[in-house]
Amino acid sequence: MRRACAMALLGIAAFTAVAPAFPQPPQDLDALLQKTRDARASDARGLDERVQRFRDERDIRATEMREAQQRRDAAVARSESLLAEFDENEVALTEGQTQLDARSGNLGEVFGVVRQVSGDFASQSQNSIITLEHPARQARLDQLATANALPSAEALEQLWLDLLQEIVETGKVSRFSAPVVDARGAVTDAEVVRVGPFTATAGARFLVRESAAEAFTALSAQPPRGLRQRAATLAAAPSGEVQRVDVDPSRGALLGVLVQTPGIAERIQSGGWVGAVIIALGLAGVLLALERFIVLARVGGRIRRQRKDIAAPTGDNPLGRVLQVYTRQPELEPETLELKLDDAVLREIPALEVRLVWLKILAAVAPLLGLLGTVTGMILTFQQITLFGTGDPKLMAGGISQALVTTVLGLIVAIPMVLLHAMLNARSKGLIQVLEEESAGLIAEQSERRPQGQARVGV
Repeated sequence: MRRACAMALLGIAAFTAVAPAFPQPPQDLDALLQKTRDARASDARGLDERVQRFRDERDIRATEMREAQQRRDAAVARSESLLAEFDENEVALTEGQTQLDARSGNLGEVFGVVRQVSGDFASQSQNSIITLEHPARQARLDQLATANALPSAEALEQLWLDLLQEIVETGKVSRFSAPVVDARGAVTDAEVVRVGPFTATAGARFLVRESAAEAFTALSAQPPRGLRQRAATLAAAPSGEVQRVDVDPSRGALLGVLVQTPGIAERIQSGGWVGAVIIALGLAGVLLALERFIVLARVGGRIRRQRKDIAAPTGDNPLGRVLQVYTRQPELEPETLELKLDDAVLREIPALEVRLVWLKILAAVAPLLGLLGTVTGMILTFQQITLFGTGDPKLMAGGISQALVTTVLGLIVAIPMVLLHAMLNARSKGLIQVLEEESAGLIAEQSERRPQGQARVGV
């Protein structure tokens, strides 16, 4: 408004300033004044309309505020009413619980005992293989163990029946169909033979039940063949037939340890390269001893046959070759004959004692290699202790196993080698003694024959 008036006054001043130069008719000033008045009146009406809208909105907000206050008052009143009702219910509940405790009397103690027994039985049943044959009892036991109200008479009777069933099933060998998870994770239904709560088998496979699992699990590594054969025999036996059966009293724990026990191949493998060398030497010693045993047995047989026919010596045995020295030159002097026979016997001895010294060497080297494996295994153990400490015994088991296995392998090879060497050496010495005895007999015969001038060959 002020801006319009200022603009009008400036217009009038400008018009007045130029009036002397450009005179205007008086009607224009009246029109301008009228326009100014009209503009002012229009602005006044707009202001009145705005004020009226503000007043209307104020009235609406006041009405809404009064309604909100009424709703708040109603909510406060309802809250107070509910609090009062809650307090009354708390009092009534306390009085009811007091009356219930007073009226239940010894039933409260019975309820506690039932919950305790149900909880213990449910915990035992959760891992029992009997539960897989009677799966419905687990839900009943869990419900009783976690119930907050007095159990019904039917529930107590069912608990008693479940306990009796557990006692009866503990002494039974039962067959039933159940899902079995194999090593590849495949689930198949199979006929399971259960021996009490201890052992379960499916054919020749031993089964265990994981904690709270709904199916049996076949052991990843089955026990030795004898146990599996007896399990298969039990599975195929007709009802009522008595069979020998293997029972795991630990309910699967011993079977788990048994299948994890390393076999002979795994034990030998733990000996490392030292164990492999000891085994190679042992095999070589066995082959060498076998060859010597066959050769000495064959030579001994030929010598025995030659002793039965001294008069006709042959060249296929040491005794025959020694006798041929005498038969070729029967007229030799006893002293010369003795020297020739000693030379013939000495030529036969190396063939009888050949390669026996290697058995003796192997018998001495094998325990030394075992000692070497012991030292290297202990060095490996101490290195692992230095790197990883003593917190995990499994990290040290490799070195200790190598030390013990190589020691055992060395003794296993050395002891038979000593016995084989002693046996074959005695056999060789026995054959050499036969040659020496026969040579001495020939010399004595030659000495006796010379004074009498008769040719005689014999022992």
